[in-house]
Formats: sequence, C-alpha cells, structure tokens
Amino acid sequence: MSVASMAPEALSSLPKHLLIPFASASALECQTVLNSLNLPNLGALLAELAPATTDSGDEHSLSLPHERALAQIRGLVKADGSACDDGQIPWAAAGSAEPATPQAWFSPCHFQIGTDHVSLLPGEQIGLTNEDARGLFDAFKPYCAEDGITLRFESATLWHASGEPLRGIACASLDRVSGRPVDRWMPQSPANPAGSQLLKRLQSEAQMLFYTHPVHDARTARGLLPVNGFWISGAGALEAPAPLRPAPTVPNTLRQAALRADWTAWQQAWAQLDATEIKTLLDAARRAEPVTLTLCGERGAQTWVNAPHGAGARLGRLFKKLLGSEPAWKALETL
Repeated sequence: MSVASMAPEALSSLPKHLLIPFASASALECQTVLNSLNLPNLGALLAELAPATTDSGDEHSLSLPHERALAQIRGLVKADGSACDDGQIPWAAAGSAEPATPQAWFSPCHFQIGTDHVSLLPGEQIGLTNEDARGLFDAFKPYCAEDGITLRFESATLWHASGEPLRGIACASLDRVSGRPVDRWMPQSPANPAGSQLLKRLQSEAQMLFYTHPVHDARTARGLLPVNGFWISGAGALEAPAPLRPAPTVPNTLRQAALRADWTAWQQAWAQLDATEIKTLLDAARRAEPVTLTLCGERGAQTWVNAPHGAGARLGRLFKKLLGSEPAWKALETL
C-alpha cells in the first residue's frame, strides 16, 4: 500500500521522522562553532526521547551516514535484510522498472586543478543550467552507448546510466567528495576491473569532449566555471524488486551550507531548524505521538524515539531534569 492510498487515520499513526544531514561536520571550523549553538528546542526534544540506534563510522566511508540511514529507512537493503556495502547503495536503481540492471548517476561537474590535488565542485554549485547540461549530455551519450551504457537525461545535475559495465562499482557519493580532493574517492571495483577501467576511460573522454564543446566557451565567456567531467555515484542493483518505503522529512539547509563550507550560514540554518521542524517534532512528542529523530554527521548517526511513559521512566526523567542535562550541541560532537 502506498502512502497516498492510506486512510487519514492510518497516516496520522505513522511516526513523524525527521532526518537531519550534516547536523555536524568534521571540518575544524564547524567543530569550533559547535559549542556556540543555542538549540533550546533540540535540548527539550532529546529530553523527551530515548536513544534507539547508533551508526558509528568514519569520515572516509564512501557513503555518508545520512545516506546509509535513508537507505535503511526506505528499504534499499540486500535480500537478506543486511545493509548495502559501502559505496554501493543503489540509488539510481531505486524505483526503476528493471532494478536488477546495474545503474548509476552521472553528475556533470567541475574539477578544480590545484598544485597538488584535484577537487570537485558539483553542478549545483557552479550554476549548471538545463540548457548547458543538455548540450553536453547529447554530445556524450553516444560515447556511453559504444561501451554498453544507456544514458538518460533526468536533470541538469543527474544523468541516469544503466548497463553491465556498472555492475559491482563502489563509488563515493557526491556529497562526500564535494569540495574535496578526489584522488582517494575514485570509483573502483575489484570484482569488475574491466568496468572500472572503462569508467576511467569514459571520464577521460568526457574531459576532452567537454573542453572542446561550445558550452565550455559560452560558460567561460559568462564568467562561469566550465563543466570538465562527471562524477559517478549511486551505483548498484537491487537483488529483488521492492517498493520504496515512505521517506522521512529531510531538511536540506544544513547540507547546503556545509557543502559550501559556509559555517555562518550553517549556524543560522541550525537556529531556523530549531525554531521550526525541531519545535514541531517536540510538540508532537509532548502529545505522545510517535516521533523519531535521526541526527547525522560525516562519521556517524544517532536515532532517538519516544521514551517509555511508565512511572519508572517518568521518575528517571524527573531526576535527569533536577540534575541538569547537557547542552544540545553535545549530542552533535561525536557524529
């Protein structure tokens, strides 16, 4: 049964789930401003909830914690119910009519060449328009077809790719590599070395093709960064077709600020979240409605759910209030 087909009373019984990407970040500038965050509603909400699950990882994983959490929530897991391997969450295959076919996202981007490394800026950060992207897509599509990859235009920043060369490819998400050196994040597959080599060649061909394309000069003339390559992400296939489960609420403001490394905007986004979505969840929790909160950083994630309401639990919360609770930002330090 889809969410759209549920009766109103069934919808009202669904847990309200708020999943927040980049609630913390590993950048030193972010860690420096953490203890200045004033988040009264988050603090009150955490006092109403109880810890449920923890995802402990590191900042070098291919898939970010919020992507792993979202994959579990939506049902993008293996047939045995286990989590997908790192870098192999099949986002591009989700909702596909042929989910067993290997699929991926090709995202046009700008590779910034520095003195000792190459970093990546995604299409959304360089103002890539549909018109510019379509011209590059049309030129690149035949190259993919020659190698057994079918390319479909979804949007300026997402081109859908499908074909056997994509099988078994592990790749870092675009959020993981955005603004960072890409050397350690290049797609790979020990089980499919031919596919890995083919994709590396396609990336080189795209670089040469895009450099000589009229879109390159047109963007440069407008003072815009050119597209000089593409990034592969969301690769994989589903072992068995399955409808996606309902998605939680996922605010995007912290993510946008973090990917720009704009920590002033990140602080402001947290204040706005605390006054809006967090306050809404707090009010629901106080009405004893089922709620779930998942806070995600660059290393791990923590989920909280409604705390028990028995006499013992209420007494425990009373003692906790009398002793005083840690400031809300403390919950973000380890993410």
